[in-house]
Amino acid sequence: MITPDAAALALFPAAEDPERPLAERILDGLDPEQRQAATALRGPVCILAGAGTGKTRAITHRIAYGIATGVYTPQKVLALTFTTRAANEMRHRLRVLGAEGVQARTFHSAALRQLQYFWPQAVGGTVPELVEHKARLVAQAAGSMRLSNDRASIRDLAGAIEKAKVSMLTPETYVDAVTGGGKDSSVAQLPAGHDPRTVARLWQTYEDLKTDLDLIDFEDVLLLMVGILEEDQRIAATVREQYRHFVVDEYQDVSPLQQRLLDAWLGPRDDLCVVGDASQTIYSFTGATSRHLLEFPRRFPSATVVKLVRDYRSTPQIVNTANRLLAARRPGADSTPGSWATPLELVGQRAPGPVPSWNEYDDDQLEAQATTVRIQDLLDDGVPASQIAVLFRTNGQAQAYETALADAGIGFRLRGTEQFFRRPEIRQALLQIRSAAHAVDPDTEGDHGISSAPAHDVGQTVRDMLSSLGWSATAPRVTGAVRETWESLAALVDMTDRMATAHREAVRAAVDAGTEDPGPFTLRHVAKELTRRSVQQDAPAVEGVTLASLHSAKGLEWDAVFLVGLTEGLVPIAFAETSDEVDEERRLLYVGITRAREHLMLSWSLSRTPGGRANRSASRFVQDIVPQRSLTQGSTKRRARGPHR
Repeated sequence: MITPDAAALALFPAAEDPERPLAERILDGLDPEQRQAATALRGPVCILAGAGTGKTRAITHRIAYGIATGVYTPQKVLALTFTTRAANEMRHRLRVLGAEGVQARTFHSAALRQLQYFWPQAVGGTVPELVEHKARLVAQAAGSMRLSNDRASIRDLAGAIEKAKVSMLTPETYVDAVTGGGKDSSVAQLPAGHDPRTVARLWQTYEDLKTDLDLIDFEDVLLLMVGILEEDQRIAATVREQYRHFVVDEYQDVSPLQQRLLDAWLGPRDDLCVVGDASQTIYSFTGATSRHLLEFPRRFPSATVVKLVRDYRSTPQIVNTANRLLAARRPGADSTPGSWATPLELVGQRAPGPVPSWNEYDDDQLEAQATTVRIQDLLDDGVPASQIAVLFRTNGQAQAYETALADAGIGFRLRGTEQFFRRPEIRQALLQIRSAAHAVDPDTEGDHGISSAPAHDVGQTVRDMLSSLGWSATAPRVTGAVRETWESLAALVDMTDRMATAHREAVRAAVDAGTEDPGPFTLRHVAKELTRRSVQQDAPAVEGVTLASLHSAKGLEWDAVFLVGLTEGLVPIAFAETSDEVDEERRLLYVGITRAREHLMLSWSLSRTPGGRANRSASRFVQDIVPQRSLTQGSTKRRARGPHR
């Protein structure tokens, strides 16, 4: 059995026999496919690397081997990735392998460095100031057009502009991209509540504002560098002389704009190595597309193609679950031809482990509480809290797990989102609820006013207040900040309803016991309890269980992973209407499954709230990967609390 990548992070140089040539020692410990990738040093190379197959190991050893054999000069290699963390990891591994001097950067970092260097000779003067967050300028542009500038709407508009720019659109071409032949989500998105022409005008106003203020945004960095390289042959020749060999990690996430910049860097050469997995394409909403990865062999007919399928991360049981999920996909009548690549069938290299469990619960609260019990069991068995993750589809689902873990005294940390009570819409909602609660004279509370309303009226009052912040009785069928805001506010509504239910039970218990009646349920009860929870859960961050959305979990791994809320409408999300969109949701769950090393738990609930109608069903994806007989048995035992196997 091949040594897992993690175990080889002594990567090498203290190799047993330092007298052996460095190049030979660099190849030690690589499996046959990794070795093939590492020794393919010339011409176009495409490495198709499944989850957990050691792709970073393969490409860093490839670079180091090229340097050790004299094929590469370190300073002439540019390794590109998508996050600063990944770039830092790559640099660290290259240093350990003795390959210092290689530039490992994100696309934006590499482009910005070049832009700052070449701007004086290409344009003159100094580079405009970089705007790291465009929301303020987008809000200013919206205000000048008398458009809504609430936080969620501005975030969605900013996201739409970003996607359009990396998809090589302009304000003039945006409308046709959105409306021509139907909305094309692969190149443009239309924020909820806006028409295409309004968004195009807003985008142009935003661009004019930047020009007036001598500012550029992150997309401009790439666009400007593309323009310089395509228009100034002297500068292009200088860059191409500096960088002779290119390596691109996570190539399935390249946008059209990044691909155009990469083409400008390359020029007529083909010394390019790309690494990716089309089955992990989950960021199309940002403009990422796997098209460039899928078309690479056609673009470069002489390319060396290497497939890495030996999974060193997960147990065979988890690997087989992931394989079944992808194998069950069937094309729809509207599927875009060529958009779904034949998945790599992974082969688990680890020792066998526990069979993944699937669990059905009556409601979200029970699901969160039962998940917490399972987490405590793992902690008792010695699994570190830092090696446990709870992954969900939307950030609004985090609240139930924050509460359940906090109530159990288990530390947690959120990734890719703010803690529930720190979110802007929740802070604003709490302010409104407190203000309304304190509007009633405390000496007359219970005699009149909203604070003394019946429980159901209190719940309605809360709903009325939150409707001004973005809550509605039905979920918006859109993605982005508007949906995330709704999820957060819906969680607050559910919390209020649970408080009302708990209060009614306390009243009944008091009557049965003949003790003092706790009195009517009031808005002040809600304000006081929400304030208590806010203070309790705003404690300093601690090391603990990770709570994260499926999107933000990409690139990470844990010993134990809980995939929660796996119901139709969440996974796949309700607004995934086309076959291509559902395919991406399938890939998103695949990414979640492949984050787990040893323990994998899947769960769903039949109702959002305690006592609510059981009108949910398990995700169609769950039905693809869970043995049908077991799923049927689990679904009929709706009062069951334990795991179904």
